[in-house]
Amino acid sequence: MHALVTGGAGFIGSHLTDALLSRGTAVTVIDNLSTGRTSRLPVGVDLRKVDITDTDAVTAVAEEVRPQVIFHLAAQIDVRASVEDPARDAAINIGGTINLLQAALAVGAKLVFASTGGALYGVRAPIPSDERVLPAPEAPYGTAKYGAEQYLGLFNRLHGTGHTALRLGNVYGPRQDPSGEAGVVAIFAGCAHRGQQPTIFGDGAQTRDYVYVGDVVAAFIAAAATERGGIWNIGTGRETSVLELIQHVGQAAGRAVDPVFAAARPGELQRSALDAGAARRDLGWTAATPIEEGIARVYTWVRDGQPEQGGL
Repeated sequence: MHALVTGGAGFIGSHLTDALLSRGTAVTVIDNLSTGRTSRLPVGVDLRKVDITDTDAVTAVAEEVRPQVIFHLAAQIDVRASVEDPARDAAINIGGTINLLQAALAVGAKLVFASTGGALYGVRAPIPSDERVLPAPEAPYGTAKYGAEQYLGLFNRLHGTGHTALRLGNVYGPRQDPSGEAGVVAIFAGCAHRGQQPTIFGDGAQTRDYVYVGDVVAAFIAAAATERGGIWNIGTGRETSVLELIQHVGQAAGRAVDPVFAAARPGELQRSALDAGAARRDLGWTAATPIEEGIARVYTWVRDGQPEQGGL
């Protein structure tokens, strides 16, 4: 079997690449390396420095390697950047996905798309939210991911393909950049290790559904194994507040972590959790890693110098 992984030098993509290689799958990685790092990948992996917005380049790689499955994780993931430049966000997250759908069609591959859950359902969604909830995203990022899902469904109807979309919760784990803004667990663990006070925006009561990266990798592999197309939530179904995260990080560090508080960010979603019952029923998948265990692994990874290899 041959798999193509877009964004394969990124946080989730590199873990997925490792898991596929360990299963004996040949892997080709597409990554423009704007945020991905080659050091996350095993030596000798087939890496193509290609931008997913380059239609011809994406198609050429697919036609050369002829994958049976394409895991599409490359994306613009910064919500604030999407607000500042929604056209660029759409060009990457919608236009890039269309390019991958066309490439998959050209070679007869199944596509498994990394969508979003928390940024999709909106402020009035019931908690936990299931796939029947009508998306009402609050930012261009979620809107573009929803648009990409619509194209995926269109290709399934138009061409009889079995592409799938996974609506991910807040994914955390080793290899997530502790200096960035996307991964609050890694940021808090980094602050705790350095003896710094992490910043909480707002009162810390806001909640998210934190799902461990190893469980997310297992979900991608399960989605690739099913012949049916569709959309599935990938989360724990549990709300965890920012204050609870701080407590878990303190437990992992073996000492209390004292945060500082700053003004709430305008428009921040207050609550989010995903009902993953459909994934359990249809894909045989469930989140297996308790958050205390996952955060302890992240803290150990930070303490050990944030190695780019291993970590799960």
